[in-house]
Amino acid sequence: MKVSKLAANLIGSEIVKIGNEVNDLKAKGAEIANLTIGDLNSNIYPIPALLKEEIQKAYQNNLTNYPPANGLLSLRNEVSKDLKKRWNLDYDANDILITAGSRPLIYAVYKTIVDAGDKVIYPTPSWNNNHYAYLTSADAIEVRTKQENNFLPTAEDLKPHLSGAVMVALCSPLNPTGTMFTEEQLREICELIIAENKNRGADQKPLYLMYDQIYSNLTFGAKHVDPVSLFPEMREYTIYIDGISKCLAATGVRVGWGFGPSHIIDKMKALLTHVGAWAPKPEQEATAKYFQNADDVDAFITDFKGKLEESLKVLHAGMQNLKEKGLPVDSIQPMGALYLTIKLDFIGRTKPDGTVINDSSDLVFYLINEAGVALVPFSAFGEEKSTPWFRASVGGLATNEIDAMMPKLEIALHKLK
Repeated sequence: MKVSKLAANLIGSEIVKIGNEVNDLKAKGAEIANLTIGDLNSNIYPIPALLKEEIQKAYQNNLTNYPPANGLLSLRNEVSKDLKKRWNLDYDANDILITAGSRPLIYAVYKTIVDAGDKVIYPTPSWNNNHYAYLTSADAIEVRTKQENNFLPTAEDLKPHLSGAVMVALCSPLNPTGTMFTEEQLREICELIIAENKNRGADQKPLYLMYDQIYSNLTFGAKHVDPVSLFPEMREYTIYIDGISKCLAATGVRVGWGFGPSHIIDKMKALLTHVGAWAPKPEQEATAKYFQNADDVDAFITDFKGKLEESLKVLHAGMQNLKEKGLPVDSIQPMGALYLTIKLDFIGRTKPDGTVINDSSDLVFYLINEAGVALVPFSAFGEEKSTPWFRASVGGLATNEIDAMMPKLEIALHKLK
């Protein structure tokens, strides 16, 4: 039966495909070290106790009707205070939009700024920009990044593409790599955006920057940097994506926020009134109450990111150990988020059954079945299937589970000739 052209040509998520394979094997009793999900095992990483209590109270108090379209004022006020305290960013509650996590915000930014055929620039690898560009019929300009730059785009990479573009989409710390911009890197990119906008006529759209900093509180030693803190004039061009999903281990609580220029935020709000993408009222009320306890918020984040860093260090050390043993593997020192970037250079090798590993997806499914280890290839983030790089998320495993999986991974890799 016929469907829309958009639906007919929509590409399904490769991450979901891998996840389905993992779930099918688990249902049959297999033990799988699942490093695929950008999520958290809530038994290992529960949400803050006080936040849980406030959510329960909100439901007990029957706060179950519609929230305001742009979010509860109490929550927007608390977000405004937190942005000032944490990043020294001054955004009024009216310039903040609350949604059910960050995905509706990203979609709304695309739909608010991008017309069909408009040029949108984003790096690869990066999370889901290829799909949002497709959903808005954008002219997608994918900028290939390099290992030596931690798979982050440089000003030099972006500069040739800026003319006529309406948006650059960036994320730091980056999903899928766990790497992040230095101040110098981001400063150079912002300077280009400012210069490009100064050269545009009044009848042209500005060049906007969508800056996803959902992992900004989960950094390990390095300092998170953002555009408006570096250049106040970036304020009229920058739309931020943020929320509690990652920093409070609250992926399923679904409270995210965007903030930026009033005329953009207002249009995003209007768009999302037709989608019904607001966060549930009890969760909004609870998050507002919880953020009044600034010391508890900070203590939770400090403890939580310390545990994530420890897991990432264990995984990174395990990969470096395999490298020292002569296997063609590598990993990049983790800087933030939940992710370790891993290189497994086995494409073209032969499996024990005589078949060949033709691409990164073949290697993923081989490792699932042979080692009980599930990774996500960079091809799920816009890269070619010939790319030997993979994302490993530690959010679903304890450190002892990571230790236990490494010998199985080593044995399975040794079998590839």
